[in-house]
Order: sequence, then structure tokens, then C-alpha cells
Amino acid sequence: MKHTAFPIFVISLALSCAVSAAAPDPWAPAGNRIKTPWAGQVSSANPLPEYPRPRMVRTDWQNLNGLWDYAIKPKGAARPATFDGRILVPFPVESSLSGVQREVGPDNELWYKLEFTVPSAAAWKGKNVLLHFGAVDWRADVYVNGDPVGSHTGGFAPFTFDITRSLNASGPNTLVVRVWDPTDASDNPVGKQSRNPYKIWYTAVTGIWQTVWLEPVAPNHIKDIQAVSDIDAGTLAVTVDTAASATVEVELVDNNKIVATARGNAGEALTLTLKNPTLWSPENPKLYDLRARLLSGGKTADEIRSYAAFRKISMKRDASGMVRMQLNGKNYFHFGPLDQGWWPDGLYTAPTDEALLFDIIKTKELGFNMIRKHVKVEPQRWYYHCDREGILVWQDMPSTHSYGLGAKWGRNTLGGGIDTLRTPLSKDNFQKEWGEIMDFCKGHPSVVVWVPFNEAWGQFDTERIAKWTKERDPSRLVNAASGGNMRACGDIVDFHHYPEPRMFPGYTNLALVLGEYGGLALPLPGHLWQQDDKNWGYGKVKFAGKDDLTAKYVEYTKMLKAMVAEGYSAAVYTQTTDVEIEANGFYTYDRKILKMDAAAVRAANRAVIDALLEK
Repeated sequence: MKHTAFPIFVISLALSCAVSAAAPDPWAPAGNRIKTPWAGQVSSANPLPEYPRPRMVRTDWQNLNGLWDYAIKPKGAARPATFDGRILVPFPVESSLSGVQREVGPDNELWYKLEFTVPSAAAWKGKNVLLHFGAVDWRADVYVNGDPVGSHTGGFAPFTFDITRSLNASGPNTLVVRVWDPTDASDNPVGKQSRNPYKIWYTAVTGIWQTVWLEPVAPNHIKDIQAVSDIDAGTLAVTVDTAASATVEVELVDNNKIVATARGNAGEALTLTLKNPTLWSPENPKLYDLRARLLSGGKTADEIRSYAAFRKISMKRDASGMVRMQLNGKNYFHFGPLDQGWWPDGLYTAPTDEALLFDIIKTKELGFNMIRKHVKVEPQRWYYHCDREGILVWQDMPSTHSYGLGAKWGRNTLGGGIDTLRTPLSKDNFQKEWGEIMDFCKGHPSVVVWVPFNEAWGQFDTERIAKWTKERDPSRLVNAASGGNMRACGDIVDFHHYPEPRMFPGYTNLALVLGEYGGLALPLPGHLWQQDDKNWGYGKVKFAGKDDLTAKYVEYTKMLKAMVAEGYSAAVYTQTTDVEIEANGFYTYDRKILKMDAAAVRAANRAVIDALLEK
């Protein structure tokens, strides 16, 4: 089955219209909370139909998103004989767009069931069939036709099982997934999820929340491709991982013209050389096409399409002695919003791909050049959009909920605070998932900074984790503890201060950044998660409307601009949108209203960014 994003979208809309004319959709959003404009485009016919892995593309695949059976049963109970109803995958069960909107909790398990048929097209014959999950929160046990095909823990990284041996020779197959998610009743990474949402803590997300899909592959096939650029040498080191040993060939392509090639062993870095490559930046997000082939007996046994960029993220001390972050060898101020990635209708899951792109586009239109993806990981299409549109990404590790045993937050104090005491299993879970997230994100040139800890939430072994992160990926900067317990490790020291920006003395060998500030609130009736007086933001100032909110924002950016000369290399404003009862976004939670003057915000933001370029 061949999928191409735009034609499928058009076809799915046409089919949806035809079906709706004949019979009502068996699915409908649950609840009566606010929704985004894209919620009306969702139907059970083909939710999120776009190809889910744009960094490694094959022609043939099958999307399993749609209506599945679901049941919520006590933890440890046998597989249910009957199910509670239907759920629209991949929207989490607590969300409106799932059609369910039910809590699960740590004492229960969520069961899914789907009947599917493997396509009979020639491209699938004689091939192994891979079952892909974009993300399932938290532990997933997967069965095909009753066979256990694998388990996975961690709610934020993709995973894959080869289900070939469990498939029926013909006819339908039964896929069952059992999920257990303790959320904040554990020290597993959960980000902002809470069983009891309040203030900065949001609704729990359980189960499947990204696309589920099938893919036919040869027994020996390409599993991953990674490219690391060296702009000083004009080279691209490309590593192609395969299921077994093989010879691989890679090609770098620019405007349909092959500009560099290399051949060698899978698992080894192959060097592509390009004289004077065009460098990637937010101002010019140049991407080169990358092709990889697995060769067997002189023939192509597998091939994928990818892309790569030439860019360098680094640091250098300037003439005044300040350590500055650099992009492509030049001082470059990172400025962007704290981006939670939550949706009132889909929670963790954007209703459509257009919605996923919206936040990125609007962030750039406001004059920002960076996004801090806050204690959440997005589907690969989000990073693909960042690569294409041109915006830097700071990637947080989803945190454990608040502080742990023995922890003390040494707010904005060098060497202050006490890290959390965590069990060996908890530490192993953290590093396993952080490693999976890094491996998932590191093929994207937009991702430039790793942030393992935030505000001392579950922070532990800081120096060791910073070193481990840097060794796993030396091509990016490490912000060891954004606003957390500050240690002289990694590449960045990061302060948080609300609501106005404030300067703090840092470590002289690290880049100095203001990782959070702002959070100015303007609740707008008719666009609130809760229609009461519990909506909030940072600071005591009450705003009457767009004009005075914008004026205060511009006032703060002028203060921030003055601090660039004092040493700041980056800043993060809270936040892109309102989220649940937080009313401190540029946009309302439903994305329907921009609460500030766009032109004034853009001019203020560009002035801050340009302040470092002037140095």
C-alpha cells in the first residue's frame, strides 16, 4: 500500500465526506471542553494519515490508526473477553478526541484490540512485517494472534517489533496491546502529567498516543541512518545501521543532482565530502536529500530516503571574556518560547499534522529562532517540520513528578541544592529512556541542546548524567539542569526567574542562559480550559487586554536585551500557548486567539537576538 501524505489527506477527506453522507461517523469527540479549529477535521476514517517517519522513508506501509476496541480492567486481570467500547487511536484515552475521555490510573490496565489484514500487494510478499509504535505511555505488552511479540517501557520513544512469525498465512490478524501507566505514582519520567492536575501539572496521558503502523522489509534491512556534519572540513559522516552485516551505499543529493557518494560497511561512518556546502540555520534551513541502499549480490535489497544538513553548534569566549553560544562559527543568541506541546482536544496528540505545524510557524512569525520543548517529546513529524521551517530546538528529558527523596531545590544558586536519592532501577529507567530519546532526536539538525533535568525535578547524579549525555552525542551542547541544582558541568548554566528577566552570576567556563521567565497571564473567557477564577500566570499584574499585555512583554524584552551585553546567550519565555489552567501563553489553549500584538512582539524579539550579532 503506497502512502503519500498529500494525496492520502485529500482521499481521506473525500472518503470521509462520502461516508458521512451515507451514515454518521461511529466516533465523536467526548466531553464539552474547548477544542482547536482542527478538531472538526478529525474523523474515524483516517486520523493522522501522514507518513510517521519522514527521516527514514520507505514507499510501502500501512497505517493502523483508527477505531480500536478498548477496555479498562484491574491491573493483573486476564485479557478481557468483552471490551468497553471503541477508541480512536492514536489519541490518548483521557482525551476528547479518543471518543472516550476516561481515567485509567495505576491500579488498572488499558487494553486495546484491533483486527487487521496485511496487504496482499506484491511489495509485501515474502517480506518481514514490522509493527511500529510512535509512543505508548508507559509499559506496553504486545500480542499478535495470541503470541507475545514484545514489551516496551517508557512513554516517549518509538519502538518496533518484527511480527512476521506471528501472522496468519491469510485472512485477518488480531493485535492486542496491554498498557499499564502509573503516571506520578512512580518515579518514572512523566513530564507535566498528574493524576490530580493543578497549576503547572496537567491531565494524565495513558496508552497509545502516536501513530501505529506496519511496514514490509527484507530480512536484512536498514534500521537507522544518522548523519553528523563537520562544516570546517566540508564533510558529512553517515552511519547506516542494518539488521545484519552488509555493504551499504549512500548518496548526497542537491536539487535532484548527486553531489557526493560513498560505499562501505554498515555500522561504520562513511564520509561524504562537499565543497562549500550551504549551511543550515533558522534564516536559511537548507536540507540535502540523502539516500541509502543496502546491497546484496550486487543488487539493492533495501533502500530508504532521508535528509541531512550542514550546521555546527558550539561555544566560544568573546572579546569581553563571556562564553557565547555559536551557530556555524558565529555568535548566535537563542530566543524562543517554552513549548509544552499540549492540546485541549488531544492532550499529548495534536489533532492533525497541520495543527502540529501551526505552533512552529507562529513561533517563527513572532520573531523567535528557537523552541524549548519542555519535558515532552514530540512525534518525528514535529522535528521534521522544525528542520524544514528552520528553528532551533532545545530538547528536554521528561522529568519525574516534582522532587524526590531527600531533594532540595537550590534555586539560582551555584552549587546549591541537594539532588534526589533514586533507586538503581529508577536510574536505569531514566538512562534507558533518555538514551532512546536522544537516539530518536539526534538525526534532526534543528535539535541543538540536550536538557536532562529541569528545576531539580528528580535530578540525580548531575555531573555523571551530563558527562554521559555529552559522550553519547558530542555534536550538541548539554544544559545539565535548566533552573535546577546548578553544577559546574555540561556546557550551560541556566537560571529561571519569574516574571521579569533577571541577571545572575554564572560559572565562567559555561554559557549563561535564562532558561525561563515571563509567564504573563491574560485569561480570555470562552477560550479557557476551566471557566472559573482558577486560571493563573506568573506575577501579580492583572492585564485588561492585548495592549497592556504587549506593553509589559516589550518592557521585559528591553530588560533582557540589556542583559545580553552582561553575558546571556539565550532566553526562554513562558510560553507558546495557554495550557489547561495556565493562561500565560501567546496564544489561547485552543489556538484561536493571539493575545499580544504580533508586530510589536516580533520587533522586540528580533532586537534581543540582534543584540548579540552586534557584538
